Amino acid sequence: MTEAMTDKDTAAAVRSAVPGKPEPDLLLIDDDAPLRRTMERALARRGFRVHAVPGLREAIAMAHQVKPDFAVVDLRLEDGSGLELVRKLREIQPRIRIVILTGYGNIATAVAAIKSGAVDYLAKPADADDVVKALLATGSTLPPPPCNPMSADRVRWEHIQRVFEQCGRNVSETARRLNMHRRTLQRILNKRAPRE
Repeated sequence: MTEAMTDKDTAAAVRSAVPGKPEPDLLLIDDDAPLRRTMERALARRGFRVHAVPGLREAIAMAHQVKPDFAVVDLRLEDGSGLELVRKLREIQPRIRIVILTGYGNIATAVAAIKSGAVDYLAKPADADDVVKALLATGSTLPPPPCNPMSADRVRWEHIQRVFEQCGRNVSETARRLNMHRRTLQRILNKRAPRE
């Protein structure tokens, strides 16, 4: 797919992705309700029959019901891990193509996502076109880079926030793990997130 594709062109590509199915089923799992609704509308405009749910339990129940062709899974759900959900979705529907979305992108988690069965891993905010490109990418070729990737400052900030959360919001432990001076870390944590 090229950058200049319209929603209509994208919808045609989506419809042809699953032979014999005019509207492929897509399971969208994200506990952020406004983001979920926005992504649901955008993906529906691009030709998917979207089944949007907020958590792991609802996703498993819906997957048994509709046997989705595609899934977009948030990495961190209130009732479980997106990585765990990817494995369960693969058990229910082995041919499903899954993309993981997360606000906390790091290499270790990306590797874990791919090993658990996802076809790609996108950092939020990913737009619907980036998601569709990742879902429809085939073969050994990688999808093209996102239209609006996160800036290096934003990636750094996201990484620091992720480690801070993993350390139980303990500034001293986070600074030690990041090999950073405690006061420098405090200044970073007190600032707003950099612009995309």
